Amino acid sequence: MSAPRILHLLQMAHSALFRASDLALREHYAIGTAQQAVLFMLRGEDGAPISRLAKQLGMGKSGLTGMIDRMESAGLVRREPNPDDARSFLVFLEPRGCQLSEATLPTTRRVNAALLEPFDAAERATIERFLRRVAHESPALVAEAAASDAPSQDPKRSLPQS
Repeated sequence: MSAPRILHLLQMAHSALFRASDLALREHYAIGTAQQAVLFMLRGEDGAPISRLAKQLGMGKSGLTGMIDRMESAGLVRREPNPDDARSFLVFLEPRGCQLSEATLPTTRRVNAALLEPFDAAERATIERFLRRVAHESPALVAEAAASDAPSQDPKRSLPQS
């Protein structure tokens, strides 16, 4: 039996899950999964700098800034200058954003429960351990794997010349 194609399966699972979640959130709440993630993060750390939100979401600061602009226009969040860094802003939940995060939380919990329902406690712990490892160790794992396959010569010259 061949080894499972984990990267491919993760990409397929990520795409399917977030496409379905995005569709449901947009249909029922007029927000997407990335906006929901910002709201959830601000519930835990209201007044977070955009740079921290971008890092936790795996987004570029410019892309996140555009999304925060739209969320601010929709009355979900507000920005205030960062008193510790005049070049940056802190993002705060507005009451409407707090209400929206509260409204979407039960669905998120039901989806999490449905995803884990077929697995026993030991399998759930393994799944969680695997996903945390992927989330936290991917840069090092990929760099190490790539380095072991990389040619020892100049990387610009590693491709065959035509």
